[in-house]
Amino acid sequence: MKPGKQSGFTLIELMITVAIIGILTAIAFPSYQEYVKRGNRAAAQSEMMDIASRQQQYFLANRSYASSTSALNYSLPAAVSARYTAAIAADNSATPPTFTITFTATGTQVSDGDLTLNSQGAKTPAAKW
Repeated sequence: MKPGKQSGFTLIELMITVAIIGILTAIAFPSYQEYVKRGNRAAAQSEMMDIASRQQQYFLANRSYASSTSALNYSLPAAVSARYTAAIAADNSATPPTFTITFTATGTQVSDGDLTLNSQGAKTPAAKW
């Protein structure tokens, strides 16, 4: 056998590479998850604004607010309904009548919290709108 130059990686070089990849993953993955949650929240907020607009149209036609999305002839898109449960609370006996739209987070979106929007335009949590 000829003594010559060996090629390839040593075990230490391989372990250093694996450690660097692990550190980068530990930093990047939580940031990505937060980005996905913000995107899901934005989609839900858009749908809430659409429902509020439909509520105003329903009010003009019927002089009362609808108490469900089916009364508005509306259903949540699958992408939103997979992460939020929608509910409408209408109080037509109040003067003036009011409504509150609540999106309750489900699944991985729970840590982001619930969203509400009422007929006066008040949105909670305010920091996330």
